[in-house]
Amino acid sequence: MESPEIAPSTPPSSCNLSPPTGQWPAANTRKPNVVYIIADQVAAPLLRLHNASSPIKTPHIDALAAKSVIFSSAYCASPLCAPARASMVSGQLPTKIGAWDNASPMGVDVPTYAHYLRKEGYNTVLAGKMHFIGEQLHGFEERLTTDIYPGDLGWSPSWDEPDRHLEWFHNTSSILQAGVCIRSNQLDFDQEVMFKSERFLYRAAREKETARPFCLTVSLTHPHDPYTIHKKYWDKYEGVDIPLPEVNIPEEEQDSHSKRLLRVCELADNKPPEEAIIRARRAYFGALSYVDDNVGRIMEILEECDMLDDTIVIFSADHGDMLGERGLWYKMSWFEGSARVPLLISYPKQFPHKTVPYNVSTMDLLPTLVDLVGGSFDHRLPLDGVSLLPYMKSQLALIPHHDTVFGEYAGEGTIAPLMMIRRGPWKFVTCPADPPQLFNLKEDPKELHNLAVSHESSVAKVFTEFVEEANTRWNFQAIHDEVLKSQRSRRLCWAALSQGRYQSMDYQPNDDDASKKYIRSNVPLDELELRARYPPVDAMGRELRRGQAEDNAGAKNE
Repeated sequence: MESPEIAPSTPPSSCNLSPPTGQWPAANTRKPNVVYIIADQVAAPLLRLHNASSPIKTPHIDALAAKSVIFSSAYCASPLCAPARASMVSGQLPTKIGAWDNASPMGVDVPTYAHYLRKEGYNTVLAGKMHFIGEQLHGFEERLTTDIYPGDLGWSPSWDEPDRHLEWFHNTSSILQAGVCIRSNQLDFDQEVMFKSERFLYRAAREKETARPFCLTVSLTHPHDPYTIHKKYWDKYEGVDIPLPEVNIPEEEQDSHSKRLLRVCELADNKPPEEAIIRARRAYFGALSYVDDNVGRIMEILEECDMLDDTIVIFSADHGDMLGERGLWYKMSWFEGSARVPLLISYPKQFPHKTVPYNVSTMDLLPTLVDLVGGSFDHRLPLDGVSLLPYMKSQLALIPHHDTVFGEYAGEGTIAPLMMIRRGPWKFVTCPADPPQLFNLKEDPKELHNLAVSHESSVAKVFTEFVEEANTRWNFQAIHDEVLKSQRSRRLCWAALSQGRYQSMDYQPNDDDASKKYIRSNVPLDELELRARYPPVDAMGRELRRGQAEDNAGAKNE
């Protein structure tokens, strides 16, 4: 996709964080709404907006990208669902908030973008997946659905038993069983997410003249495995040449972390047959087309309800999916397919379409949102993210030293903290249990040549500086001890909680009050029908100014 680019300069060797500028929008203007669409496990390098030869059909995402600021080198803070999302909503690295794995609770006192926007007068609403453990709101005023994944401690991994396959973890079944379905858990969930999101947007349209601005997070579980999708989307790829993975590395030549991933996912000495790989990738492509249709539906509602011009739309993902590249599947590594995510921010009346090629993080969204709504920030509180607003306004002088992303992983598949630094063309990966890795992605985008063993003096200098920086930034032994303590504590608690009466930690939506839905005897029928109709009309059927109807029944789920 062609778009103007902000040309990168050579980055310095350090990253100083810049706070939100708080300069936009003007204090006397109505704050814009925010719709943040999150897809799950999106391999950014495969999307057409980053790869013109991609066969994946995403016309609605492409149309959104055409009027967005595209961050073409965006990364997650941790390549696993729960820690990636915890860091994204809080703007802090996993080590700062104890977000180690898919069963790590985040403290109720950790500020999130929902807290910040709610403080600024926003109605903060979540529909869909967020993989919170324990506390299920974290600043959201409304949560329209439950989560697709458990909110308890049951998925706690064990570095004490690194080779034990966990029954709830990824295995080959998602690949071998890939194909067409009529229904699945994932389709059931995303259908509910979209139904509740659409209903909320119509409710907001009915009362937009009087209501607070809203921040609606729509978090879909597709295209996350299992790799199965409805025939409608499977058939979109009938006759399409589904490309096989481009990089194939024999198992004996894999790096040590990748070998562990193969073992924990039951892929060691068990490579899926080619026809299963093609089925899995075709179903994944279809799932992305399904996500795309839902993006299109949200944009359609915003436009038909005259809200699009006053709504900031963001599209991103929690992490990626290797999808067979290098013989790896799912996520849990710092290779591009697993760690890189799409990031689009669209508000055309303020920010023209452009591509920003600097390295940025999904942690940057919290300070960016605070900036976009003209909010205030307590600079005494910890923050690892950096506001992206200067990029959007092409004010590069306001972002000194920012072309760096830090990543941290302490979940399944590793046995020690696995850390990443992405700066300029370089990606450095380090773990006490494994040999380090250094890639120059400008010259080696497929990450085939580990320059950590290079004897070239200029490269050796870069490598030495990264090693020193990593050892200064991270106390690996202290982090390792903290992870083990957390895992052992949670496994003990879960063993106890699994005995006797089970008390769910999963979110139970409480908005389904039947006495306030549809047609009820406590409101005159003609009045109720008029109040529920959108656009509103008067008694003679003449359309009123949109958003003019007051005490609207549909706006209150009545």
